[in-house]
Amino acid sequence: MQTVLKDVDARMNAALEALGREFASVRTGRAAVGLLEPIRVDYYGTPTPISQMASVSTPDARTLVIQPWEAGQIGAIEKAIQKSDLGLTPVNDGKLIRLSIPTPTEERRKQLVKTIAKMAEDARVAVRNVRREANDKLKAVARDKKVSEDEERRAHDQVQKTTDRFIAKVDELLKKKEQEILTF
Repeated sequence: MQTVLKDVDARMNAALEALGREFASVRTGRAAVGLLEPIRVDYYGTPTPISQMASVSTPDARTLVIQPWEAGQIGAIEKAIQKSDLGLTPVNDGKLIRLSIPTPTEERRKQLVKTIAKMAEDARVAVRNVRREANDKLKAVARDKKVSEDEERRAHDQVQKTTDRFIAKVDELLKKKEQEILTF
């Protein structure tokens, strides 16, 4: 029973972390290092994240600066950014790359809110699926007469409380991200 409850907590936490990573990749009009996370650069034949081959900083709210550790890689990084679906135009001065983040239009912000709402709903579904699987395991344990009905009921209640807690966290993350997108 305890292993099922620990597994529930770990898997629901993983769903929440995945949502956080998805939210980090959504462009809100503010410069964030997480925007470049999904981009891979061909680094000596290996697809490599930009953060592993350059320092990325945000000197202000609208600018990202990428300074490669090897000057020869600046062109490859620039090409990877242009090929990405971020819609950003890199400015290369020979030593570093600057990315200006434009302010999204009102229509684009509404689209982004819909997108993150769908991401949050997917996370809620993942949390509920973990709950369903845990409840099935608990029923199987009770069916095999390894625990009493009271213990099974308490475990089900514990799973439901954990589910409610994680769904509330998903809603909280969604609310924060919505405010970040809509306030500018």
